[in-house]
Amino acid sequence: MVIKYIIIIIYSIALLLIFMYAIAQLNLLFNYLKARKLKDKAITLNVNNPSEIPFITIQLPVYNELYVMKRLLKNIAKIKYPTEKLEIQVLDDSTDESIATTAKQIAIIKEKGIDIKHIQRTNRKGFKAGALKEGLKTAKGEFIAIFDADFLPKKDWLLQTVGYFKDPEIGVVQTRWGHINRNYSTLTKIQAFALDAHFTLEQVGRNSQGHFINFNGTAGIWRKECIYDAGNWEGDTLTEDLDLSYRAQLKNWKFKYLEHVETPAELPVIISAARSQQFRWNKGGAENFQKMMKRILKNKNIPLKTKIHSLLHLLNSSMFTCIFLVAVLSVPMLYIKNEHEHLKMYFFVMSFFVISSLIFFICYWFMYKNIYGGGIKNFIKYIGAFFTFFAIAMGFSLHNSIAVLEGHWGKKSEFIRTPKFNIKNLKDSWKSNKYISKKPSVHVILEGLLAVYFIFGMYSAFIVGNQGGDFGLFPFHLMLFIGFGYVFFKSIFSKA
Repeated sequence: MVIKYIIIIIYSIALLLIFMYAIAQLNLLFNYLKARKLKDKAITLNVNNPSEIPFITIQLPVYNELYVMKRLLKNIAKIKYPTEKLEIQVLDDSTDESIATTAKQIAIIKEKGIDIKHIQRTNRKGFKAGALKEGLKTAKGEFIAIFDADFLPKKDWLLQTVGYFKDPEIGVVQTRWGHINRNYSTLTKIQAFALDAHFTLEQVGRNSQGHFINFNGTAGIWRKECIYDAGNWEGDTLTEDLDLSYRAQLKNWKFKYLEHVETPAELPVIISAARSQQFRWNKGGAENFQKMMKRILKNKNIPLKTKIHSLLHLLNSSMFTCIFLVAVLSVPMLYIKNEHEHLKMYFFVMSFFVISSLIFFICYWFMYKNIYGGGIKNFIKYIGAFFTFFAIAMGFSLHNSIAVLEGHWGKKSEFIRTPKFNIKNLKDSWKSNKYISKKPSVHVILEGLLAVYFIFGMYSAFIVGNQGGDFGLFPFHLMLFIGFGYVFFKSIFSKA
């Protein structure tokens, strides 16, 4: 009986934490809707006045990006900005043949009179953070724009963003990510779904109320003074962008988020690439929680509400652990529910936490409606998109929980870059990509076993109790089976 009560306690705590996170998301939704009604009164530089245009350095941190370097450099060379006030740094840590092709493309751009430099290091110390820090030593710009290799900023991107630095307290201007291959596959659609929620609901919801947000590692501009004042780039976590963002805001720098400025980028099209990206983001989030928690709590200048949102922000990835616990324990809970009549009231109360899913459903609808429009047809499409996203997100919960636990426990690991593919439409193939991991993760076997486990959960719905079964958790177990089955199948068979 003791084991049963332990299961009940862990299950209840996990549900309560998910519910608290859902309430925080609902608060961000209210902030988001309120912010959309307000007119932006920010003061801006007059970019049509040459005397007001500042010097900018564009940093392109890259590592073995054979398939997208030409696309990246050709696109960056088209950026509209006075050439005498623009510098481009290609921070190239590559170790493969892409070094030579990158050098050729840089030479072509130089001939056009553009100040572009090919900066290489002898080692990858600090990974991306180390490359950015190295480039900063010689950067001429007062402001530093950063783009990852898969991003394609529009020609007027700098002119749309740099003006906001007229406010001397602004340390960062961040833009919204777009997705050039959003509709390539189910995998790209669910990634776009999750990222769209972050770049609308969460970033606007936090920024509009003065809560901490994060520079997203790319598609944004830093004030160089802000980087130095915050302590410069550090490579002790896997999300150096989140780390520096919090250190800057703890030093009272303001961040400006521009939802209306979209920066197109390419989503990973194969699950091994998505897995490595998810692992890095989720582990990095946990590492930064451990690094920043005490600094946030001890800071007397931060309002209580901002502290709460900051801690929940840093614990975002930890919700996967709660989801995984609820999923795994839901099967024994089904049996406990039907074997112990005296716990009936407890399970009635626990059913209240279904409202967490309803809150997420409502929050994400506003995000979806903002991008695709409202109406019955789009709402029906949204229902399918939401449950597909929900199921596959739960299928990633084991993988992401391992990342989170490693982050909280302080286990260090290398910065594994996400392979880029130069994929835009269904006709483009990824199968010849040399950077794809050929060996599936050992976690994949466990994900396959979990898919079978939730088949047992669905079967259990028919046999428990004395009243002809209990189907309350059947939809949940069906979604878990689909989610883990999808992740397992794709991880085994979607390889080059």
